[in-house]
Amino acid sequence: MKFILDYLKGILIGCGAILPGISSGVFCVIFGIYEKLVNSILNLFKDFKKNFLFLLPIGLGSITGILFFGKMLNFLFNTYSMPTNFCFMGLICGSIPLLMKKANAKTSGFRLHYIIFLLSAFAFGIICIKLENILSNLIQIDLNSNSYFYFVLAGFLMSIGIVVPGISSTVVLMCLGVYSYYLNAIANIDFSILLPMGIGVLLGSIIFLKIIQFLLHKYYPQTFYAIIGFVLGSIFVLYPGINFGPEGALAVILFIVSFWIGLKLEKLENSGNS
Repeated sequence: MKFILDYLKGILIGCGAILPGISSGVFCVIFGIYEKLVNSILNLFKDFKKNFLFLLPIGLGSITGILFFGKMLNFLFNTYSMPTNFCFMGLICGSIPLLMKKANAKTSGFRLHYIIFLLSAFAFGIICIKLENILSNLIQIDLNSNSYFYFVLAGFLMSIGIVVPGISSTVVLMCLGVYSYYLNAIANIDFSILLPMGIGVLLGSIIFLKIIQFLLHKYYPQTFYAIIGFVLGSIFVLYPGINFGPEGALAVILFIVSFWIGLKLEKLENSGNS
């Protein structure tokens, strides 16, 4: 049961890596596996069997999400934008109480100044949204598959969006002018682009995961409240507006259902572990 649940989580995490405006890290946070994922990756060989068995279904699910479900989810976002977006918005909103509980888990309680970290991260996330809307049409770079080291650099910087919840990888790729190349490479399984970007992502992920691990160890509540701020900011990426027709009614229903699922994520996690 736990393997299946982690595999399904991995699918959404993989989809988050290729959908504009959505961060893989957001899904890791709302599923309650972010901190454990960071520690398992960085300490893989300290307890190889335990960490490998935890990472395996998530990794397999992520690959499945990128290669097979990414196009389907992209279709849903483009064709049924309102219901699909409201579904994810409900999941995120429903997970916030659990995230607040986790943020205060290792402290003596809530401190008012923690809100500063939440609001700062939230504001930064909103800025990233605005940048994505501007950069999608502003920056165009003429590259080819021989630009090996540039794609390594792109993958390295892309890892920021993978590791840090709420910072979209697509913003980074758009800044570098390689987002269209990345999408085409995914669609056509073009290893001349995917391989160097993969190398960059691997190197960058290790470095930025180390930074996140240090921050969670030394400044846990401040870091977690900042993560919550990024997650809240992602809601504004998803909000498509609403109408009061049948599509709007479906969107509201899906929001309520997914909100309920978000509230029950902790129980689903506990049942998967039992």
